[in-house]
Amino acid sequence: MSATPALKMPLRRRLAIHACLLALCVPCLLPLGWMVSTSLKSETEIFPREGQAASAFRPAQLVPQRPVWRNYPEALKTVPFAAYLRNTLMLCAFTVTGAVLSSAVVAYGFARLRFRGREPLFALLLATMALPGQVTMIPTFALFRALGWYGTFLPLIVPSFFGAPFYIFLMRQFFRTVPEELAEAARIDGASEWGIFWRIFLPLSKPALATCALFQFFGAWNDFFGPLLYLNDPSRYTLAYGLQQFLSSYGGKWAALMAGATLFTLPVIVVFFLAQKTFIQGIATTGSKG
Repeated sequence: MSATPALKMPLRRRLAIHACLLALCVPCLLPLGWMVSTSLKSETEIFPREGQAASAFRPAQLVPQRPVWRNYPEALKTVPFAAYLRNTLMLCAFTVTGAVLSSAVVAYGFARLRFRGREPLFALLLATMALPGQVTMIPTFALFRALGWYGTFLPLIVPSFFGAPFYIFLMRQFFRTVPEELAEAARIDGASEWGIFWRIFLPLSKPALATCALFQFFGAWNDFFGPLLYLNDPSRYTLAYGLQQFLSSYGGKWAALMAGATLFTLPVIVVFFLAQKTFIQGIATTGSKG
C-alpha cells in the first residue's frame, strides 16, 4: 500500500506547515485562553484596587499569579446552573433526535424516490436556506402564541421534527453515494421502501447522521435567541440565556461570569474532539459504503 501524500512530504516541510497552522490558530484561541485565565483570577487582578491611579495599571497578564479555583463553585451557586444544564440537555436531546430523523426521511425521498417535480421541490427547499430567520420571526411567533405554546419548550422543539434544509441537503448527497444495487437486492427480497431506508441506508449513513447531529447539538446548545423569544419562566432558562441573565444581575462578578462561560464552553469542545473523525468524514460525504 502506497503512503499518503502527506507522509511523502519531507519532514522539514511538514513541520513548517504545522508551525504555520499553529500560528494561525493563536488569534482564534486567544479569546478562549483569556476567558479561562480570567475565570481563575481574583477581582483585584481583573480590576485595579479602589483608589489606584490609572497610571499605576500593570500590564495585563494571561496567566494568573495565584489561581482562584473558588470562582467555579461561586458561579455554580450564583445561578441555578444545574437547572439550566438540565433544560439545555433536554432541548438538545429532543431537537437532535427530531432534526436528524425527519431530515433523513426527506433526504431519502429526494435521493432515491422518483416523483414528478422532485428537482423543483428540492431547489425550492434549498432556496429557503437563503431566507433570514428575522423575516419569519414575527409570523412564527404569532403562530406559536395562537397555539398557546408561548412560555413552553414546544416552539424550540417541534420545528426540529419538520426537517432542516441544510441537513436534508447533506444527507441527500450522502445517500446518493450508496450503491443502487443494495436497494435493488433488498426489493427483490421483498423489502419495502421504508425497510430499505431503515435497514440499509441509515446504518450506512452514520457519518452523515453524526455530522448533522453535531451541528444540531451545537446549534441548540448555543441558541440564545429562541429562549429569549419564547421562554418567560426563569426555571425554564437554558445555559446560553441564563448566562446573559447572570450578566444582568451580577455584572460586577466578572471572574464568576468567566467561570460560568468556561463551564458552558467546555462540553462543546469535548464533544467536538471526541467526534472529530466522524464529523470530518460526514462533511466530506465521499466514497460508498458496502
